[in-house]
Amino acid sequence: MSQPPDPPIRFRTLYESCVVSVRDYICGACRGGPAAEEYSDTNNIVLMRSGAFCKHFGRKGVVADVNQSAFFSRGSTYRVSHPADCGDRGTVLVASPAVLCDIVRELDPAVDDRPERPFPFVTGPCSKAVFLQHRELVQRLEGQASQPLEPLWADVTALQLVADVLEAAFARQGLAATKRRVDTEAEHVDLTEAVKSLLASRLRERLTLDEIAQAVDTSAFHLARVFQRQTGVPIHRYLSGLRLRTALERLEAGARDLTALALEFNFSSHSHFTDAFRREFGCPPSDLRKNSAPPALQMSKNLKVRDFDRR
Repeated sequence: MSQPPDPPIRFRTLYESCVVSVRDYICGACRGGPAAEEYSDTNNIVLMRSGAFCKHFGRKGVVADVNQSAFFSRGSTYRVSHPADCGDRGTVLVASPAVLCDIVRELDPAVDDRPERPFPFVTGPCSKAVFLQHRELVQRLEGQASQPLEPLWADVTALQLVADVLEAAFARQGLAATKRRVDTEAEHVDLTEAVKSLLASRLRERLTLDEIAQAVDTSAFHLARVFQRQTGVPIHRYLSGLRLRTALERLEAGARDLTALALEFNFSSHSHFTDAFRREFGCPPSDLRKNSAPPALQMSKNLKVRDFDRR
């Protein structure tokens, strides 16, 4: 009697931008295989959230599980088997070709000679920090967490995951090369200051990483990496600090409508603004609005100001 075919893999797009896409997948296959040959049409990275599968190519096979990252090269063929009955579930990260080469170039400058083959390995380690950051990304994208989605945060976080797993894979394989310094420190400072100026002038707009990168004539990943190195914080957190501190001044000046203030500074709702404000300053914005004493005096008495760049 023939066995019923394995249930198909279900994919669902969680996020997509010009620089990166994030897809959830669920495979309900039971123990067995290898199954029919499959084909990868992109260079992508899979991070597992549950279960495991074995990827077979030729006579070799490697296991992907929650402790591993798996790399699929564009044009590669493989077969998949499953060592357990629980199936598997994970996340597929696809950086745009240009951005992916930017990331790999920092670890292996020779990628410019083989841009169509950026992965010289098929698996790599997935640290606890990466695993938890991966889960937070998925939860935020699925709307399971309390904070609304911000595209700038999603771009930076997803690309940082790609960079982290690639760096770990290169290191484990002993392939980590001396990072090539393309720009000078002065150029990095100039780039960071240009971005600060842009953020200050457009802090009320809904910005994406790609839009900012285009405005300062650089690549998205290079921008994100240089900005964090120079300022100590990711670009989305820096922008959030600008918005919240500017909103605080507006409150002290007498602004009363919190919903209008939230929307003005590109927070999705009153509650989103309140939650962010509380994390930043230790109290909700309504506390300032209710105080009858002079704003500066009430600030010194009631607010425990938290430096946003230390979170």
